[in-house]
Amino acid sequence: MRNTILLFIFSAFFSGLNAQVKLDDFGRIILNTHLSDKINIPAESKELLKTKLSQIASNNGMGGSQANPRFIITANVRTKDIIAGPPQMIAQNVDVTFFIGDALTNTVFANTTLSLKGVGTNENKAFIEAIKTINPKNKDIAVFIEEGKNKIISYYSTNCDFIIKDAQTLVKQEKYDEAIYQLSLVPEVCQECYFKCLDTLSSIYQQKIDADCKTKLKEAKVTWTANQTPEGAEKAGDILSSINPMASCQKDVDALVKSIDSKLKADEKASWQFKMKQYADKIAAQKEQVRIAEEKSKRDDNYRENQSKRNIELDKIRINANREVAVEYARNQPKTITYNNIYWK
Repeated sequence: MRNTILLFIFSAFFSGLNAQVKLDDFGRIILNTHLSDKINIPAESKELLKTKLSQIASNNGMGGSQANPRFIITANVRTKDIIAGPPQMIAQNVDVTFFIGDALTNTVFANTTLSLKGVGTNENKAFIEAIKTINPKNKDIAVFIEEGKNKIISYYSTNCDFIIKDAQTLVKQEKYDEAIYQLSLVPEVCQECYFKCLDTLSSIYQQKIDADCKTKLKEAKVTWTANQTPEGAEKAGDILSSINPMASCQKDVDALVKSIDSKLKADEKASWQFKMKQYADKIAAQKEQVRIAEEKSKRDDNYRENQSKRNIELDKIRINANREVAVEYARNQPKTITYNNIYWK
């Protein structure tokens, strides 16, 4: 059999993100299962092969939703020969070649071929029996996965500065969520790049909530100015209470809150003050969370070493905040992925 290398063209990089994207889909390498329509095997056999690909990814900690559709695990099937067996039986010899690749740059990172044999009463059943013999824990597959994983890690290490630069370009276009999404895709195993991105994410996240605060503060002012009644105050309060407590325009928010409060009569303040109390509690809770994280680091036996490197507890808070933005961005993308395939013999 001639080896076939499958190249990928990813025609819509940001399309097709699964609605079930979760927080833990970020910060790790995910391999997306894909099989070309050009693979000429029966539909039932193809579905089984897809399942095997998913099992291989999951068994190696790289399964999950399509949070990052860039990296793919796929396969091509070549029939070597069909041998007539006993009455009404077919022996099917096939080679299945597995690939891990970058769908955006058309790069194959790793490949391996398994020679399989299946026997059944027809071609489909013979194919199914052959594919059933694929062991996701096969030693050759383990080596193949490790090679692909190392190539992906190398990609991030080599291109880290470009990834950060691209994110900063998105920020200049006020595409904060997309920038956060892109940086959140860098896996934790690429530690140097991961922490560089985390530091950049901190700055971008702050810019995002500050920009959001300015917009909402203006909206709240317009709402209150147009309707200086308890109902208008409540509407303005709804807007103000959706502002991130860590936004830098808190002084302006506080000033507007005091201004509204001063213009409401005593018997009109109950609902308004309750809403503002909830918002104040949210601010206090977030500040307390940061204080606890700092105290936890100080209690660490390796406190000085941790401080010279990272404040791990504060990093956890930042990571969760950024990943929530990334998840929401991913969920709002179109739900179809198009992978075009070219076979290079």
